[in-house]
Amino acid sequence: MKQPTFHGRVLLPLSVFAEARAGDPLAMERILRYYNSYMNKLCTRTLYELDGTPHVRVDEYMKHRLQNKLIRAILKDSL
Repeated sequence: MKQPTFHGRVLLPLSVFAEARAGDPLAMERILRYYNSYMNKLCTRTLYELDGTPHVRVDEYMKHRLQNKLIRAILKDSL
């Protein structure tokens, strides 16, 4: 059977979400890795030095907040 895709990327099977919801830490890690590049893109910020030099960085604080929200959304009904 052909794997379902979205914009050329293979989707995670629903069984991974079910395992994560049941408390499997490896499944939760797999979900976080799947969404890692998307979260990095959402949390990218341009920071400026005192001399005006721009630096593009990932806001780690915001990324951790997004990861926590995703984990809570997955575990919401299982707690």
